Amino acid sequence: MVSLRDHLVDIGPLREIPAFRAFWIGTTINGFGSQLSSFALLYYVWELSHSALIVGLSGVVRAVPIVLGGLLGGILADRMNRRTLLLATRLTQMLVSLALAVVVFAGWANVPIVFVFIAIGSGLGSIAFPAAQTFAPRLLDGEQLSGGLALMRLSSQVAALAGPFAAGLIVAQFGVAVCLAADAATFIAGLWGIGALPKDASLPEPATGDGAQGRGMLAPVKFLFRTPVLIGAFITDLNAMVLAMPMALFPVINAERFGGSPATLGLMLPAVGLGGILAGVFSGRITKQPRQGVVMVICCAIWGAGVAVFGLSAWLPLALVGLVIAGAADTGTVVSRGTMLQRSTPDALRGRMNSLDFLVGAGGPSLGDVRAGAVASVASGSVSAWLGGIACVIGAGIISVAIPSLRAWRADAPETDADAVAQAASSAPS
Repeated sequence: MVSLRDHLVDIGPLREIPAFRAFWIGTTINGFGSQLSSFALLYYVWELSHSALIVGLSGVVRAVPIVLGGLLGGILADRMNRRTLLLATRLTQMLVSLALAVVVFAGWANVPIVFVFIAIGSGLGSIAFPAAQTFAPRLLDGEQLSGGLALMRLSSQVAALAGPFAAGLIVAQFGVAVCLAADAATFIAGLWGIGALPKDASLPEPATGDGAQGRGMLAPVKFLFRTPVLIGAFITDLNAMVLAMPMALFPVINAERFGGSPATLGLMLPAVGLGGILAGVFSGRITKQPRQGVVMVICCAIWGAGVAVFGLSAWLPLALVGLVIAGAADTGTVVSRGTMLQRSTPDALRGRMNSLDFLVGAGGPSLGDVRAGAVASVASGSVSAWLGGIACVIGAGIISVAIPSLRAWRADAPETDADAVAQAASSAPS
């Protein structure tokens, strides 16, 4: 008999693995601080410029160092002590946040200076990301990994929902500088969690077979194309993000159907976050499923259906329910994709594969925003949303049929191709 407890998020990794527990706590607190900083800087750029164009340029300022940092971080994570790399980047991020707080407090800041700090912080964060993602599969075995990834996803969703709210209160009461200083302080918890990681989980494992690990990004690309399940996972994610990313449509649909009130608009993004949190809390049965490829395809289709409901509904409560459903499905997709990626990738390539995953995750929503805006410009925001949602559902079905290895993948029989790894590594340029 299935009980409610079976559906709740699996906290076994926190209870049984002290190193993971410390890392999770530190990452959770640090992630909350990052949300404080993101909100404060967005607000501060607006206060300095009162220009929507300049505020929009802050996204471009983040994008370039994110791409370059993600690529560099993946290579470094497969060539050096990952804990050392993570400690160094997080410590530097803390100093950057603290320096920016001082600059703002002293009144020395202007838009170009803030943009420089944003670019540096974004680059450092993306360098750290691939290394940070390698520790869960080294610390957790079997179905613990899916549970651990669900816990990591839950903490990020909570931070994304609570961080901006807390940042708004802090900025209103004490100012931007205090919010940035609070972000810097949260890095102390992050550094503590990293310091608790064991040494034997910090060094990349050597590639199997003949040949070296490879020093560039060609080896993981070759491995990706020799591993159909990972191609399927990446394509499924792009299918959801490119065809059915609704965020750029929120203000358009709000104006078309719901009167254009800022209060109404303010409900839409939190609805997606709420769905993610609920899915994280009740992720127990999902993370215990061995066929995570099937889980991902189903969640992709549910995401599309939720976005379609949002686009079709003229009744605000039903539209928000559609976004909650989409947010819940997004969490399922992220956890299942992460499980397949980490279990199917040898540790020698894990940093660079995480880098590719990071770039897909960062680029897909941007392409989705472009698609959504283009369709909305010739039709309407509502048409763009429901048409994209339906296309996403159809795409999920096509992917499921076209890539049978995605449906067949099982967590208890991962498809790591050691020979492919060795061949890809040995033939990659140094």
